[in-house]
Amino acid sequence: MWVPFAMKKVAISLFAILAGTSFAMAEDAGCEAFKWPVTREQTLFAAAPATPSGAALAVGAAADLALVPVEKAGFAVAPERAPASDSFGAVASVEVPSEGAIQISLSGEAWIDVIQDGQAIKSAGYSGVKTCPGIRKSVRFKLAPGPATVQFSGAKKAELKVAVLAPE
Repeated sequence: MWVPFAMKKVAISLFAILAGTSFAMAEDAGCEAFKWPVTREQTLFAAAPATPSGAALAVGAAADLALVPVEKAGFAVAPERAPASDSFGAVASVEVPSEGAIQISLSGEAWIDVIQDGQAIKSAGYSGVKTCPGIRKSVRFKLAPGPATVQFSGAKKAELKVAVLAPE
């Protein structure tokens, strides 16, 4: 069957618009699957500065954290979940605000341990989604105000965007 060139062009354009709309809807649906909003993280990740392992993370900011092989990470306490030997990790510090709650969100897969007073603190909430572009998981912790150590382990790549926020 013969279809005029103009009709083919219209059909292809219409298909492209529908495909783009479907993709955008899938992105939105993926991010909305989190238990809490992750829009702040999306904004912060876009401009996250390069940050070495061992640096301080600021509450209300994000960092593009450089990871090292897990055997070189220098964990203060052994990670709760033993990382694979070919994975990456990092240690960072954070000053917990007076409210005592922080939310740590990651761009990729990695285990998060928060250490305070030499003890690993259990998370108070977790949400993970594989269908949200740029954000993989978000974990909440209830802590005492003051210094804490955050350990990242088991990452498959040598970089990880990290946002530390006060929960909404």
